[in-house]
Amino acid sequence: MADALFLGLDVGTSGVKAVLVSPAGAVEATASAALSLDTPRPGWAEQDPEAWWQASIAATRDVLAQRRASEVAAVGISGQMHSSVFLDRTGAVIRPALLWCDGRTTTECREIVSRAGAGGEARLREWVCNPALEGFTLPKVLWLRNHEPAAFARLATVLLAKDFIRFRLTGTLATEPSDASGTLMFDPARLRWSREILESVGLPLALLPAVGGSSEVLGRVHPQGAALTGLAPGTPVVGGGADNACGAAGVGAITAGEVVSSWGTSGTVLAPTAQPRVDPALRVHTFCHVLPDVWYLMGVVLTAGGAFAWYRDQFARDLAGADHLDARLIEEAARAPAGADGVTFLPYLQGERTPHRDASLRGAFVGLSLAHTRPHLTRAVLEGVCFALRDSVSILQELGLSPTHVLLTGGGARSAFIRRLQADVFGLPVTSVNREEGPAYGAALLAAVGVGAFPDLGAAVRCTLTRAPLTDPDLQGHAEYQPIYQRFRARQVAARTAPHGESIQRPFLTPSL
Repeated sequence: MADALFLGLDVGTSGVKAVLVSPAGAVEATASAALSLDTPRPGWAEQDPEAWWQASIAATRDVLAQRRASEVAAVGISGQMHSSVFLDRTGAVIRPALLWCDGRTTTECREIVSRAGAGGEARLREWVCNPALEGFTLPKVLWLRNHEPAAFARLATVLLAKDFIRFRLTGTLATEPSDASGTLMFDPARLRWSREILESVGLPLALLPAVGGSSEVLGRVHPQGAALTGLAPGTPVVGGGADNACGAAGVGAITAGEVVSSWGTSGTVLAPTAQPRVDPALRVHTFCHVLPDVWYLMGVVLTAGGAFAWYRDQFARDLAGADHLDARLIEEAARAPAGADGVTFLPYLQGERTPHRDASLRGAFVGLSLAHTRPHLTRAVLEGVCFALRDSVSILQELGLSPTHVLLTGGGARSAFIRRLQADVFGLPVTSVNREEGPAYGAALLAAVGVGAFPDLGAAVRCTLTRAPLTDPDLQGHAEYQPIYQRFRARQVAARTAPHGESIQRPFLTPSL
C-alpha cells in the first residue's frame, strides 16, 4: 500500500473538491468543480443532486489525471450537512434538494414541536439532542409532504449529499452517525434512528438508510461508477462524514478540549466531547464525531465566508477580475480602525442558527455615515463574522468547555489579518495546521483508516498533521474589542423581529446592554 493513494471528496455548497493523499499524509493532487446555488424565493436555497454527481465525476477525473500511475486504495466522502435528497423507488431524484441554509420550513418546525407532545422541546432534547430548526432534514421531509404531496407520494428514500454520491458510485444506500446526527431523525446519544420522533410525525423508518461507521467500508465502486469517474471497479468507499466533522478531523480536532473555528460558506465553532453533552437552551448542536465514542458541540453561523463573498460581489464590482481580489479587500480592511469607526455588520443574510435560532433574521449594516468608505464596510463584515463566531465560543465557555486555544481552518485560517482578528476578538491564542484541504482531507484520512493504512483516526492525525505556533491575542487589542463586541450584541437585540408570527425560538440576549 506504500504507493497507493487515498481519495477524499467533499461535496460543498459552492463546489466539489477532490484530494489525493499519500500514506504519509502528503497532498499529491487536488481538483475542484464549481456548483451554483438556486434561490427561487427569499430564504430558500436549493441544488440539484445530479449536479453534485456531475461535479464529483469531473473533480475525480481531474485529480486522477494528475497521478495516472497511482492506485486509489480507498475513497472517503464528506459533504454539506442536512441537505435533503429525495429519491423514488428506482433511485431517481424527485426534486431539487432543500439545502442546510434553506429557511422555508418554520411552520414544519412548529409542527414537529407540537407533535412531540407535552414537553415539546424537552422531548426533542431527549429523543434527538437538538431543537427543530429549519436547516435540519426532518422539517424538509414534512415540507415535501405538506406542499408537494404528489412528489411525497413517490418518496422511497431520504439521503444526504455525500451519501447520494456514495449511492451513485456504489449503488449502496447508507450513511454514518456524524451526518445522520444532523437530520433531526437520529439519536446521537443512543446511536440509532429515533423511532420516537419518526412515529410522532408519522414517517416510516424505511425512508432512511442503514447506518455504518465513518471509517467502515460501506460500498465498493461499481462498474458504471468506475467508467464515469476513472476509479477502479471494486475500490472501497468508506462511510465518510459530515463536512464539519471531517473538517475537524482534517485539522486534528478529535479529542475533548479542542475547539476549531471554521470559515466556509457558513461558519462553525466545534468542540469535541467524550460524552453526548446537550446545551439545556439548545443554542448549540450535539452531533456525533467521525470516530467512535466522540461527540461534539457546535455553534453555526449560516453566512460567514458566504457573507464575505456576497459583500465582495456586490460592493467590489469595480475590482471584478482583479488578481487576488479577496486579499486586496482584506488589505483595505486592515487600514480601517478596529470597530470600523462605528459601523456594525450583522451577518444574518439567510437567517441564523447560533444563538438566535431564527430563520427570519436578516443582515444589516448599522451606524453608516457619509464619512465611511469601503475599507470601513469590509472591516465591519469581517468583524461581524468574528463576533458571530464569538457568540458560539462564549456559549461553549458557559457550558464549562474552556478552550486554551482555537484551531482555525477554512478561509479564516488563510489570512494573517483574519487570524489575528479572531485571536483578538476571542481573547484566545489561535493556531492552524499544515493542511488547507479541509473536509476532503479528513475524508481521505477516514479512507486510509478504513483499509488499514492507520490503526485509527488518532494515529492518522499524529502521522500527518503539524500545528503552527500559537498566535497569542494582543491584550490591548482584545480589550479594545470588548465594547465593540457589546455594541454588536446590542444591535443584535435591536434587529431581532418576528415578522412571520410568533417565534418558536428562545431569545439568547437581553436588551440591557
